[in-house]
Amino acid sequence: MQYITKEKRAFWFGGLDIIMDKLADNAPVNAGVINYLITELLLFYIKTIGEDYEAYNTAIGILECVKQELYRRAVAPYEDKKIQENGDIY
Repeated sequence: MQYITKEKRAFWFGGLDIIMDKLADNAPVNAGVINYLITELLLFYIKTIGEDYEAYNTAIGILECVKQELYRRAVAPYEDKKIQENGDIY
């Protein structure tokens, strides 16, 4: 994960909280909505830096890193908790 300063996080969260409020007001939100939001962000990013192979490659790299970080920071600890609760199968 790219770590950014608390000041920069506060700046960017100022816009994200609006989106999160909309998501909360329309819960439950399906995966298609999240996919749409992420796609729009990445397409805007590509448009901003210029459309070329490197931009698309970077966008895919962003998705891959987000996926790995989500697994490492959220999914793996959740799985460890469930192993403790239910026992391991290995």
